[in-house]
Amino acid sequence: MNHVADRIVGIPLPSPRVAIDGPDGAGKTHFADQLAAVLQSRHRRATVRISVDGFHNTRAVRYQQGRDSPLGFWADSYNYDRFRRDVLEPFSPKGSRHFRRASYSHDTDEILHPEPEIAEPTAVLLVDGIFLQRIELREQWDLTIFLNVTFNETAKRMALRDGTPSDPEDPRMRRYVEGQREYFRQCDPQQRADILIDNNNLDHPAILRDETPQLG
Repeated sequence: MNHVADRIVGIPLPSPRVAIDGPDGAGKTHFADQLAAVLQSRHRRATVRISVDGFHNTRAVRYQQGRDSPLGFWADSYNYDRFRRDVLEPFSPKGSRHFRRASYSHDTDEILHPEPEIAEPTAVLLVDGIFLQRIELREQWDLTIFLNVTFNETAKRMALRDGTPSDPEDPRMRRYVEGQREYFRQCDPQQRADILIDNNNLDHPAILRDETPQLG
């Protein structure tokens, strides 16, 4: 974790935009929260923690191709226009730092328009979520991290968290597993990520590849 934090503070931008990508159940939220803590304690850097799950489309849009559709999961889950406008653009080098944490309420299935918050001028943006290296988002990240975890392992974690089947090949998991495989086919996120991490062991993540630019 210290290594990744050091890489982030070495990015020559006031507010680096960092993606923590990976499949459902990869441990993205846990990893991002730990990384935020290290950035604050080791480097005294403020962070803004956001999940792309706050930018879901409404259920009518998410399930317009069918509740079991993998392509619907891949194509229709998120409102990327709002995510770019409310999160990524404000943290760009010339951005306002006026951002919103969410555009959707899971409780009411309603679109939200909260008042913007203001980030510190040098706050690091840490976003966790699936599909973060889609073509719509790819060029707006300053660093991408992919947590590589087998579907067998992610299904077990999701079963504990959500009560879903622990077998990734169970028909009830098809929407999610095949949707992720479609992402892998179209975007090759493991190879595109700046940092690739084996996160099959939550307590001992291992860096498999680090292609962040070296300074100096």
